[in-house]
Amino acid sequence: MNSREWLMELRDAREKKAFPILSFPVISLLDISVKELVKDSDSQSKGMKMVADRINSAASVSMMDLSVEAEAFGCTPRFFDDEVPTVVGSLVTTLEEAKALQIPKVGDGRTGLLINSIEKAKGLITDRPVLAGVIGPFSLAGRIMDVNEAFINCYAEPEMVHEILQKVVQFSTEYINAYKAIGANGVVMAEPLAGMLSPDMEKEFSEPYVRQIIEATKDDNFLVMYHNCGDNTIQMIDSILSVGADAYHFGNAINMKDMLSRIPKDIIVMGNIDPSGQFNIGTPESIYNETMALMTECCKEYPNFVISSGCDIPPSSPWTNIDAFFKAVDDYYAKA
Repeated sequence: MNSREWLMELRDAREKKAFPILSFPVISLLDISVKELVKDSDSQSKGMKMVADRINSAASVSMMDLSVEAEAFGCTPRFFDDEVPTVVGSLVTTLEEAKALQIPKVGDGRTGLLINSIEKAKGLITDRPVLAGVIGPFSLAGRIMDVNEAFINCYAEPEMVHEILQKVVQFSTEYINAYKAIGANGVVMAEPLAGMLSPDMEKEFSEPYVRQIIEATKDDNFLVMYHNCGDNTIQMIDSILSVGADAYHFGNAINMKDMLSRIPKDIIVMGNIDPSGQFNIGTPESIYNETMALMTECCKEYPNFVISSGCDIPPSSPWTNIDAFFKAVDDYYAKA
């Protein structure tokens, strides 16, 4: 599969398949916990296949477990039965500790497990691209420092932040290229923490590092898609576009039509049905209506728009809501 050709076909299609970030709700289909899912590559690949068989999505996307790379660096993960894993505490608090921070090898922690799950999924899913989820550089650095401290350190200890980011870029590049080596069609890079910075801070602490990773990994057969669900993304969109990603995915904190008006129409833009307020705790009727409304507002005027969830859909989201989302997509195009 030529991944870039597939992406252009998606962009140019009159009827575009939805592209939700959908993985964790498979726990109800597999009858296992999130804790079990994130620690077993067979469950992950089997779950991706089950999701692909159930929904008519544009691509198959693996878990957005943003604790994986941080765990490889030495952060302490916390696992839950019904929630996505997190990391606790801070690994680096001083410039000296940043300089001493060891860059992990690909395969450390659960990184090898996730690569293995994508390799297995590629053997099971042959009708659409298979994409891995990875974390963006500032979002990973923030977990290494502690998320709250990361924002303070951008002002108080910028040298320390840059030191960590340089090491993060080296590891992330090697990690993404390992996905390429086993045949993945690309990655979705989640950089949500950068969306909470000021535009000037994002330009310093995220943009150049994301660009380095993208330039070192993407090619015609391997896509890098950029996700940011922060509420400042509209203010920093020129900087975000400059990283050179193949497509951009935004969260429900922003107005999608406003965002689309600022992006060239040859670039695919995805989003942004509320993953919590609609997919998780909404009703089939509410998510159907919300999806129809967003597509009606955006699809005709912006042919580069692809409907999606605003972020990773929570594990406890009922499949009746997910099915209603896809029914709305089908009904929109049937009426268009």
